Amino acid sequence: MTVFSFAFYMFAVITVTAGLMVTLSRNPVHSVLWLILAFLSTSGLFVLLGAEFVAMLLVIVYVGAVAVLFLFVVMMLDIDFAALKGELARYMPLGLLIGVVLLMQVAIGVGVWQVADGAEGLRQAVAPAPSEIENTRALGMLIYDRYFLLFQLAGLILLVAMIGAIVLTLRHRKDVKRQNVLQQMWRDPAKAMELKDVKPGQGL
Repeated sequence: MTVFSFAFYMFAVITVTAGLMVTLSRNPVHSVLWLILAFLSTSGLFVLLGAEFVAMLLVIVYVGAVAVLFLFVVMMLDIDFAALKGELARYMPLGLLIGVVLLMQVAIGVGVWQVADGAEGLRQAVAPAPSEIENTRALGMLIYDRYFLLFQLAGLILLVAMIGAIVLTLRHRKDVKRQNVLQQMWRDPAKAMELKDVKPGQGL
């Protein structure tokens, strides 16, 4: 077995195992940590495929931003996961049925997979040859030149998702005293202060 094959199988096993532990872990924080491990091992697979830019993008964006966001959401929402898992157990048979159907569809798709005769030519027509230009520069030319509008629309969708997450986690509690800047600016000094004539030797 070559070093390439050993690295591929190692990253593949770690990715599948981490993906299973994301769904099987009882603690949601542990699930996020397993998800980070799945992202790191997937980035190793991308490095083996020669997609170094996508691998670094996966580490920087998903591990450094998305996984941290998941941790903040898990801690800020204060969800009763015990009650939530109790509700999920009711729908376990339906979920298993859907999972089996999806696995059967994937098996059918992989079983009848055939490479078209002109597939290699179509790929070369979109992207330049790897020997002519490096991977990162070719990807940048495709994203910021040919598919610039689609790239901006994807960023807009992510912005809407971020605003939705902020709105969902924003809660106004009545038992917490908050600062009202306008009320402080518009207050009347005559009503805000009260003068007391304190006699010498006497307390308030």
